Amino acid sequence: MKSNVTEDVCYAQPKTLAQRIAIGNDFIKRFRFPLPFAVDDMDNAADLAYAAWPERIYIVNEDGTIAYRGGMGPFNYNPDEARAWLEKRFGAPNPAAAPTGP
Repeated sequence: MKSNVTEDVCYAQPKTLAQRIAIGNDFIKRFRFPLPFAVDDMDNAADLAYAAWPERIYIVNEDGTIAYRGGMGPFNYNPDEARAWLEKRFGAPNPAAAPTGP
């Protein structure tokens, strides 16, 4: 099977859930991602349920309901809109509270 690894791709397509989780953990560490992070199972159940492909932002309330659903990317993908929703709900981020290096 031909690899999809190119100069623009960091990882080959994961074949196991452990590989997906490792890629997610690497993302969190590299970008110091401070929010909870979810990884879809190998059956892509979340992708199929939420139509998240090719890219889409969802914000899920504490009770598990969808509070915000962004448009499908790449043309209707709007991280600034999601940030504004989060700031309205929780207030502006506090840079002093952000996690520091590894």
